[in-house]
Amino acid sequence: MKRFVFPLLVLAAPPGVAWSEECPSSPDHTESISAVIAQIQDVGNEAEAQTFSNQLWEFWTDAPDAVAQAVLDRGMTRRSGWDLRGAIEEFDKLIEYCPHYAEGYNQRAFAYYLSQDFASALPDLDKAIELSPNHVAAISGRALTLLGLHRIDEARAALSHALELNPWLSERHLMAPGGPLEPPGKDI
Repeated sequence: MKRFVFPLLVLAAPPGVAWSEECPSSPDHTESISAVIAQIQDVGNEAEAQTFSNQLWEFWTDAPDAVAQAVLDRGMTRRSGWDLRGAIEEFDKLIEYCPHYAEGYNQRAFAYYLSQDFASALPDLDKAIELSPNHVAAISGRALTLLGLHRIDEARAALSHALELNPWLSERHLMAPGGPLEPPGKDI
């Protein structure tokens, strides 16, 4: 009798979709992301910046293929419904399938963050930033995670970097006078 061995990923594939052997390369949106960041830096208000921020999310959430997109979307839906454990399981699958796709790590980090598991979120954010150095959301998420870990100086540095890329981030208030990341001895 022959025994068939199925890869673990086949069991995790969405219904009706088979995993390919290997995740294709992530779409390269580097130039487009840099252009959008430059536009954000030139706008005059938060409302204008939001339009460009939405464009960044379109690039970041553009998964390498339809299978990865389905898993990403499913994980984000579960996270939005506060099924954080289920979301993390989906993002685990995405990362296993597409280990070079930054958004898998960023989304799993966000689910960990919402679970207040800051220690698990931080390595995922570091990996997302390694894979996508101008991922403003991952950088600001890293700042919030470091704040949750009470690593104030590191949080301040991370948020400063994120604000260099997008000065309109809602998290900017954390560095305002009286905010938890207000620079010591300096008013902003």
